[in-house]
Amino acid sequence: MKVIVTGAGGFIGTQLVRELCQRGTLALRPSGEVEISSIVAADLCIPEESRQGLPDWVSFVEADLSTDEAVDSIIPKEEDFLLFHLAAIVSGDGERDFDLCIRVNLEGTVKLFEACRNSRGQARLVFASSLAVFGGEACPPVVGDETKPLPQTTYGMTKLAGELMINDYSRKDFLDGRAIRLPTIFIRPGKPNAALSSFASGLFREPLSGVDFELPVSREQGVPLLSYRKVVEAFVLAMECDGEALGDDRTLTLPSRQYFVRDMISALERVAEQKGITLGKIIDQPDPLVIKVVEGWPIGTESKRAEALGMSADSSVEEVIEAYLEDFHEVSGQA
Repeated sequence: MKVIVTGAGGFIGTQLVRELCQRGTLALRPSGEVEISSIVAADLCIPEESRQGLPDWVSFVEADLSTDEAVDSIIPKEEDFLLFHLAAIVSGDGERDFDLCIRVNLEGTVKLFEACRNSRGQARLVFASSLAVFGGEACPPVVGDETKPLPQTTYGMTKLAGELMINDYSRKDFLDGRAIRLPTIFIRPGKPNAALSSFASGLFREPLSGVDFELPVSREQGVPLLSYRKVVEAFVLAMECDGEALGDDRTLTLPSRQYFVRDMISALERVAEQKGITLGKIIDQPDPLVIKVVEGWPIGTESKRAEALGMSADSSVEEVIEAYLEDFHEVSGQA
């Protein structure tokens, strides 16, 4: 079975491709286990570190996936296939450039879904959505599958549109889709990205590398977090689950743990002390834009449907820091 991963040049996309290569098979319910015959890793740009160490049955496509030509080049015309759609303009860039966010996140997703619809093969698809679909003055602190979405960013709006399309295209049997709402994912190695939630990785990553970090939000801010290991696992479980068993709501809110920034910093300091790591300073530097957007986000998730499929949250911040140091010790520079 051919697997396509859009957004494969990003951190989660890279980790997902590596996990799929390591597994080699997927247990697709209700049909059974299938062998992954090839993977197409597609993105606007795929850095060399995302390509290293992968088998020769992984191919790379660098293209603007909001164009018809790029979409046609990656979607099979005749065979069944699996598609993980992660490619998107993130929240910060989406607020700065409305037109780009609409073109890539909304129009690009429509093109991709239409290509799946027009293929003679059957497409099974997992769409990466986000807790950014929630917001507004009436947004409860803990959200779940039954919470009314009301996005307060263009990014969140486009993710909600993708969820609705997943439901409708699946209802019409154009594809077999499911969407998963990602909370803030941490700890991302490398350089900060333009996501407004990037501080949740930066306050670990930079200090662990001995670099000072400017914290743009209050230490009293709560955030729902999920590690990169758990989110990759959730993508695989979402692909493997029986879409029909999800009923008419194909969207799942992922589990997370609720943390306050002050507690995240305390956990970082404890791990650093245990491992003899000298941390860079965390400097309070409020950013009004980040504060305004983040304060409108929920701080926890209710995820019974996702948990019933085996998806789970991390046990502690310390567990995630340990995993980051194990997986990316060269990036952290001091492990």
